[in-house]
Amino acid sequence: MERSRVSKSVVWAVCLALTGGLVLPAATEAKTAAQIDAGVDAALARFTAQVNGARAFLQDAKGVLVFPDVIQAGLGVGGQYGEGALRIGGKTAAYYSLASGSVGLQFGAQKKDIILVFLQQRALQDFRTKVRGDRGWQVGVDGSVVLVNLGAHASISSATYNQPIVGFVVGQQGLMYNLTLQGTKISRLQR
Repeated sequence: MERSRVSKSVVWAVCLALTGGLVLPAATEAKTAAQIDAGVDAALARFTAQVNGARAFLQDAKGVLVFPDVIQAGLGVGGQYGEGALRIGGKTAAYYSLASGSVGLQFGAQKKDIILVFLQQRALQDFRTKVRGDRGWQVGVDGSVVLVNLGAHASISSATYNQPIVGFVVGQQGLMYNLTLQGTKISRLQR
C-alpha cells in the first residue's frame, strides 16, 4: 500500500514538472516582433491550407488577431499563454498576449493557433479602445467571440457568419472542438 502511494506521488511530481516545463518557457521568454510576425504568417498559412474558403473569409475581415502556437497545459489546474499580432489590411497593427487559467479535470498539454476575425468595424474599434487600458480585453466581458466548429474538409464564408467577432482554434490536425475562450484575457504588448 505504501509503495503504491509513493509511486503515485512520483508520477504526479513528474507530470507536474513536465507541465511546468511546457508552460513556463513559453510564458517567460518574450518573443521579438519579428518572431511574432513569422509565427502569425505560419499560423495563417496553416489555417488557409486546412480550411476551404479561409483565404476569402480573411480578406473580407476588418482585422485578424492571430495567436500562433498557444501553449495550453494542465494538471488539475491549467492555463494557456501565447503572443500574437493584429493584422489590418494584411499588415501588423499591434502586438498582444493571450492568457487564461482554469480549474477542473484536465491533464496534458497541447499547442494550437487561435485566430479571431473581426467582421465588423465597430467590433474592431471597440476591441482596440478597450485593450489599451491596464485591464486588457476579456472574452465574454468586454466582447463576445463566436467560436466556429467545423468538421474536416469544411468550408467557410463571411456570408455565413453574421457576428462581430468569429474565432477559430486550429490544432495540428485542423479545427479543434469543444473549446472555449470565455474569460481569456488579451493584453497589449510593447514591441
